[in-house]
Amino acid sequence: MPKKLTLVLTAIFLMIMTACSAKSTDTSVATTPGSSPAATQATTATPQADKKLPRVAFVYIGVPGDGGWTYEHDQGRIMLEKELGIKATTVENIPEGPDAERVFEELAQKNEIVFGTSFGYMDAMVNVASKHPNVKFLHATGYKTSPNLGTYMGREYQSAYLVGMAAGKMTKNNHLGYVGAFPIPEVIYTINAFTLGAQSVNPDIDVSVVWSNTWFDPATEKQAAISLLDKGVDVLAAYQDSPASIQAAAERKVWGIGNDSDMNRFAPETYISNPKWNWGPYYVKTVKSIMDGTWKSEAYFGSMKDGITDIAPLGKNVPADVKVLVEKKKQDILAGTFEVFQGPLIDQDGKVRYEQGKKMTDEEILGTTWFVKGIKGVIPK
Repeated sequence: MPKKLTLVLTAIFLMIMTACSAKSTDTSVATTPGSSPAATQATTATPQADKKLPRVAFVYIGVPGDGGWTYEHDQGRIMLEKELGIKATTVENIPEGPDAERVFEELAQKNEIVFGTSFGYMDAMVNVASKHPNVKFLHATGYKTSPNLGTYMGREYQSAYLVGMAAGKMTKNNHLGYVGAFPIPEVIYTINAFTLGAQSVNPDIDVSVVWSNTWFDPATEKQAAISLLDKGVDVLAAYQDSPASIQAAAERKVWGIGNDSDMNRFAPETYISNPKWNWGPYYVKTVKSIMDGTWKSEAYFGSMKDGITDIAPLGKNVPADVKVLVEKKKQDILAGTFEVFQGPLIDQDGKVRYEQGKKMTDEEILGTTWFVKGIKGVIPK
């Protein structure tokens, strides 16, 4: 090969190698030792996302598999994650008491927002909130608030009234039963609303109440249900998170009413309906307000109109005329033309608590410690 051609080819080769070397040097600047460009991009993107999205945690009294209370809260969490792109932390099966306070303390050190989903968490959340003023705490069903602690609840009594109407139409012997969870205001006023709804279509109704003192204990709740069934009630309602009561009723071929979530699948042949929760919109709205800096502590008491509570579809064996009756009253509630707790309201001892036309205030409803006329049972002190 002629020397001149050899020199030309050598020069071209050196130019190509120099260009490749320069390209390699540029790439190494964009990476860190031992990482690929893709890994570096993920590393730098994550902190930016973390700054925009708060860390959120939920504390559950039970497990989502309960098919009731905790299941519906978990559905709300899922909606929150989908709408805001947040991956929340969940802690399940946390009993009310000292263990709860320990869990809330640990979560407060790692999260900006903490939701507690049981009444009995109240004092634990109050104590932990006082130590972490920069963390927002939201407590379901409680009544104590502070600058960084709010409460949230829905007017489940509206749904309970509608279910009571259906129960009043379905009974044959006018004797209904109700398995109460704990003798706290939210349970008491729900039983009252159920009774008033039943009496609105059947004034001869009476409702026998027993207490399980549980939120989720199927064995105990079933025994409580059986004690009422043995007394001859032909419609049985319950306030617990499990379907144990309506399953016990189904075994006796007695109409059953569940709680918290649509429980039709547990006793489809004898199912009437039940109050149903929908927490998702509240969780989304609340977290958004915290993110944009507009959140303020409050005692939120939502309604059927807000969508936080509703009535599950009436069972397949509930007559069409009953479904029409209940739907009409539901529309009255949504339109604001009907109030559940409006006088005359008479307690089980015959005392007039509210005169004709007088409405109970929210504070009075949330502080209810008495049963309406027609309820057989005592409220333990």
